[in-house]
Amino acid sequence: MKKGAVRLVMVLVLLGVGFGLAAMGPHAALAGSVTLTYSNFFPPTHVQSQLAESWCREVEKRTEGRVKVQYFAGQTLTKANQTYDSVVNGIADIGMSAFAYTRGRFPVMGAVDMPMGYPNGVEATTVANLIYEHFAAKELGDTQVMYLHAHGPGLLHTRKKAVATLEDLKGLKIRSTGISAELVKALGGTPVPMPMPESYQSLQKGVVDGSFHPLETNKGWKLGEVVDYVSMAYPVAYTTSFFVVMNKAKWNALDPKDQAVIAAINREWAIKHGKAWDTSDEDGLRFFKENGKTVVEIAPKEMERWVAATAPMIQDYARKLDQEGLKGTAVVETIRRELAKNAK
Repeated sequence: MKKGAVRLVMVLVLLGVGFGLAAMGPHAALAGSVTLTYSNFFPPTHVQSQLAESWCREVEKRTEGRVKVQYFAGQTLTKANQTYDSVVNGIADIGMSAFAYTRGRFPVMGAVDMPMGYPNGVEATTVANLIYEHFAAKELGDTQVMYLHAHGPGLLHTRKKAVATLEDLKGLKIRSTGISAELVKALGGTPVPMPMPESYQSLQKGVVDGSFHPLETNKGWKLGEVVDYVSMAYPVAYTTSFFVVMNKAKWNALDPKDQAVIAAINREWAIKHGKAWDTSDEDGLRFFKENGKTVVEIAPKEMERWVAATAPMIQDYARKLDQEGLKGTAVVETIRRELAKNAK
């Protein structure tokens, strides 16, 4: 097992039984079987959707049918930016979405998405769970957290124009969400906030000139068909962190033995998601190249300019969290230390 994956296993073990047993309290166990609903914005063909669906099947299998999960992919139950609140309010019992789609709602978890030079999805997933454990549990306190995960390096993709310098990016409208929108601004482009399901058509029609997304998205969401270049700016690669949460009342109504079963599955599935992001990054790059698209390398000296341009946004974000009593400096330092372990 790779070092990053080993650390992810350790982090999830330290979190306890999949974030689950900490909120047990008194239970009113449901008689017989219960059927829960699960909302996910990923399309059914995407590997992250397939993993979520396999989680549902695994829950039913290991609880011996006592807990069944009805799965809704592709925003068929709730929109991506409404998923968290839909779980809080019981519209969906379980939901997966990105923290970035409700910008400002999760300020501490938002720090995870900063352009810190994420090398892969396993490491990003480790960081997301680590920050949740030490700093952000209150932010998700109105739901029962199943697990978190995060994608691999978020990179700049453009159509028609290659970007190898900061000057190349000026004036370009770039699809982005959450922290990646701030990244676009820091690098001199114009951010256009937009969830992933709207991105293909916007790129195809030229509404935007590019998109910040991980390599997997080129195949997983077919964006490799409508962009022409990818700028390999790994030192400023960001991530997007995702939550899988459950309605607290529905969780508390489950039998404790079923909670323990689900919590164990959660630990396993967080690791699966991290690894899947990395495998799909490889597939996405291959798909991109097979479609005749171009990889743009950034010269080392130029890359130093990109890093310098993004440093203030990271510092400012940490400072704002500090001012709100949210330990922003400690959060950023924790992320840097974890990423440094992998670099070694």
